Amino acid sequence: MADEAFAHPRLAAIYDPLDPDRSDLDPYLRIAEEVEARRVLDIGCGTGVFALLLAGRGIEVVGVDPALASLDVARGKPGSERVRWIHGDAATLPHLRVDLATMTANAAQQIVDDREWEQTLRGAHEALRPGGHLVFETRDPARRAWEEWNREASYSVTEIPGAGAVESWIQLTEVSGQLVSFRHTYVFTVDGQVLTSDSTLRFRERGEVEEDLQSQGFVVRDVRDAPDRPGREFVFVAQRR
Repeated sequence: MADEAFAHPRLAAIYDPLDPDRSDLDPYLRIAEEVEARRVLDIGCGTGVFALLLAGRGIEVVGVDPALASLDVARGKPGSERVRWIHGDAATLPHLRVDLATMTANAAQQIVDDREWEQTLRGAHEALRPGGHLVFETRDPARRAWEEWNREASYSVTEIPGAGAVESWIQLTEVSGQLVSFRHTYVFTVDGQVLTSDSTLRFRERGEVEEDLQSQGFVVRDVRDAPDRPGREFVFVAQRR
């Protein structure tokens, strides 16, 4: 089930304005060029920002996401007709043969259940052509990013066309082993509505992720740094055997 930040229509509509800097996608664009991808599967495509960037470069793109409200936002954007949008997840895909599969931002970490994680990796493997690549990022648990997740550090007010001013902040709620839970709060000042979205991310160790990939038929070709967050994340580049 998708978090309310992605599944609630009012929150999905403001997701992009609240996070306008998507320089985190630049490394994925470079990798798509590096592997000469002509067909890409974007797992957890959300509001379609990355999928549409790829489509704008003439790449054939399939975007899949369990949050229908986010897909509705994606479908309403210019150029959306160039992307094949699928409501679902990597475990329920139709037959595909892509050169590259991606999970950008927190998509991989939002899959916290072992069985669902295994199914996601298997689904990506099946969607890739032999020799195709899977690329995704996860935060390095040793950096303990969640220690900065509090109202004081995250509070902001954003003026959004059509929605007015929106106050937002994040608050850590629980840390249990590899699972870190937090709550986003949004206040729409135009009418006073307060909406919240509870999320949990799984902070897997690098070696654990490498073992998971290998068990699902991948060869780990590289583990890179995230240029916009140096030393904080692992960017896995894996190839289907």
